[in-house]
Amino acid sequence: MTNADVVRINIAKQFTKMPGGRYVSLGPFSGERFRNDFLLQPLREGKTVIVELDGVRGYGSSFLEEAFGGVVRELGLNTADALRRIQIVTAVESWRLDVEDYIRSADANQP
Repeated sequence: MTNADVVRINIAKQFTKMPGGRYVSLGPFSGERFRNDFLLQPLREGKTVIVELDGVRGYGSSFLEEAFGGVVRELGLNTADALRRIQIVTAVESWRLDVEDYIRSADANQP
């Protein structure tokens, strides 16, 4: 894997320090907007996305589920591929575990 195959995203620096709710209709820093603006394109291009979660005031479950579970549903990714291509970096272990759970759940609920 080369540097061209990897996209690094720091949510606090590139998106917001105060993530919001699930949908764009609920505010400008939603999980839906993060997914659409930061995750979809590089994953469609076959890249690995490293997402740094630290530096924010906290995350609601709806933000994380919509961003990471939503990308699995949107692209039809399976769990193994999603967990390989979406790498979570954080000092808060529960955030990483939550993201992995949302990815698994989204895959399990696909038709």
